[in-house]
Amino acid sequence: MHSIDNVKLDFLRIEDYEDLSEAMRAAYPSMPGVWQRRHIERLVKLFPEGQVVVRVDGKLAACALAIIVEDDLAEEHHTYREITGNYTFDTHTPDGDVLYGIELFVHPDYRGLRLGRRLYDYRKELCEQLNLKKIVFGGRIPNYHQYANELTPKEYIEKVKHKEIHDPVLNFQLSNDFHVVRVLKGYLEGDEASQEYAVLLEWDNIYYTPPQRKPKLNKTVVRLGLVQWQMRLYKGLDDLMQQAEFFVDALSAYRADFALFPEFFNAPLMAAYNHLSEADAIRALAEYTPVISQRFSELAVSYNINIITGSMPLLTDEGKLLNVGHLCHRNGKVEQYEKIHVTPDEAKVWGLEGGKQLRAFDTDCGKIGILICYDSEFPELSRLLADEGMQILFVPFLTDTQNGYSRVRHCSQARAIENECYVAIAGSVGNLPKVHNMDIQYAQSMVFTPCDFAFPANGVKAEATPNTEMILIADVDLDLLRELHQYGSVRNLKDRRTDVYRVERVKQEQVSAGSGMEHPAV
Repeated sequence: MHSIDNVKLDFLRIEDYEDLSEAMRAAYPSMPGVWQRRHIERLVKLFPEGQVVVRVDGKLAACALAIIVEDDLAEEHHTYREITGNYTFDTHTPDGDVLYGIELFVHPDYRGLRLGRRLYDYRKELCEQLNLKKIVFGGRIPNYHQYANELTPKEYIEKVKHKEIHDPVLNFQLSNDFHVVRVLKGYLEGDEASQEYAVLLEWDNIYYTPPQRKPKLNKTVVRLGLVQWQMRLYKGLDDLMQQAEFFVDALSAYRADFALFPEFFNAPLMAAYNHLSEADAIRALAEYTPVISQRFSELAVSYNINIITGSMPLLTDEGKLLNVGHLCHRNGKVEQYEKIHVTPDEAKVWGLEGGKQLRAFDTDCGKIGILICYDSEFPELSRLLADEGMQILFVPFLTDTQNGYSRVRHCSQARAIENECYVAIAGSVGNLPKVHNMDIQYAQSMVFTPCDFAFPANGVKAEATPNTEMILIADVDLDLLRELHQYGSVRNLKDRRTDVYRVERVKQEQVSAGSGMEHPAV
């Protein structure tokens, strides 16, 4: 290959026809005929941005042609003649939702320069720009004629995918993130090398947004606000809520979308009950929970911020003591989450019991999950939430020593990696000398990310100063997660071997608030 001075991606012009036909004949020496001038004229007129070439030092070296069709037409079994409207391109529909590739070739003199990859990258960008669902095309399998007597097309494709057979066309398409949908029989007339079989291949546009009938705001960059709460004695509920409102106000001023409070942030109110046993004191604290939840909901609305209230004790009608929190949406909606696993100390000293409700929550900033402290150390829970589409996991925690904190910290970071999501943890600091079983606290609030090129190398987006009262603010980009799911260096969700193992829920019939609905339990 001689030295190259210039490689340029350009729109196809009708003036390029002679060069185009020469390059196409060179690329397909065994195929009958090339596109006629009238075909190219019509394509350029119908859909100019879909017809592109690569020029190397001014010479046409590669070409890609495409039309837009309806998804139903692309998905049903079809031939090349049918998808192109008998080569009239009457099937081109400007309002369609699929970019259909009808041609892509590289002149043999310029192979090895990855020009085909440039053309595919352009198509992907065009698909995203036009907000189309996907790219579809029928891919030739030119080496199939060598194996037609011993392998079906399906068997041939499987062996190509597992690198047992080399097919230059199919291998290239699979390496460009296209996946096989089905085999098309009788696709291209005269394609003897492929025995007239083709593989229907697709590339999904992860940014596709279905047309909305009403205005809807979908945030992609979400601002997280974490409250590293100082445990101190308060005069009463109003005093505690005044401090909570201070943090909500500050985070709202920074236009945060979420405010995350720690587990049992309201424990200082137990000082008034220190003369009681630990079990009775926390049950007295539980009486504040409905009021605190209501006041947080009012703050969420007035300060226009979603508030995750950490956790508080709740005494059920059946007399069970649970550890729960509330997601107070800024539109006024309130939803409850429960701690599934209680620590041995919580069970022995307080008589806490584990809850059963686990689910991801829809918010105006994506789908989130919430796990209270110890629950972060059980990977099955976050995996179930990931299966529901969780993008951000919030972990309010309370730990007394550094080794207890380290368990929450490292397990939470593992959850970010294995579930390809963001994880925010927030805890309390300081001492409570007048509250039994709540003497000391250790915390460093943090925001974790997956570990890939689009994220911090160490997977830490932001971190607070250890054992210091403060707020931590960090922006997370949900679009980066979509890219990671499809194109990450590793794909922990996509590559799971569900044929070998899986995590499943146990369903129990539970009546909640008289609804009689079935709720999935862990």
